[in-house]
Amino acid sequence: MKLFAIGAFALASLVASTAVAQTAGPANPGPVIPGVCVYFNQRLLAQSTAGQAVQARMEQLSQEVQGELTPYATSIQSEIQTLQTSGASLSEAERNSRSQALQQRIQEAQQLEQTRENELRYTLNEQRRLISVAVEPILVAIYQERGCGILLSRESVFMMNPAMDVTDLAIQRLNTALPTLSFNRMPVPVQQPGQ
Repeated sequence: MKLFAIGAFALASLVASTAVAQTAGPANPGPVIPGVCVYFNQRLLAQSTAGQAVQARMEQLSQEVQGELTPYATSIQSEIQTLQTSGASLSEAERNSRSQALQQRIQEAQQLEQTRENELRYTLNEQRRLISVAVEPILVAIYQERGCGILLSRESVFMMNPAMDVTDLAIQRLNTALPTLSFNRMPVPVQQPGQ
């Protein structure tokens, strides 16, 4: 099922981001460039307490959805096997009727899976948005305190002097300002025509 792919991708992206952040840099990182600061959002999402809470809860929600969908898959698989084994003994009308009913159940299960997949994706995006809203004033404050003239994304910087990285400070302050997030699966809002 596709749902495992969403959870696995989210987890892999956070783990990969953490791994990237931990790679050893050069022995001589070069000078600190005054006014240049660097921030790594993916590391903040992976290492902050709120980001870790989102990851843990998303894994729980994915498991809940999987538990909801598994009975559908099992029932459909059972019906397919029943139809295959008893298909020859059924009349053509009965076989067609059962095949059409099975096809309808398959479509309903696929629609439910797609709905749940969209809900999980929307829920994850909303939680990340909440973290971004909380971290924005923190980054503004750090930018001013450090006298940054530019704040670069770590994702676009290959190597740098670690003294220019403000991510740890941002994580520290976010952990105080937003220690955790609690949430449930969210329905995707219906788009109104013209939006």
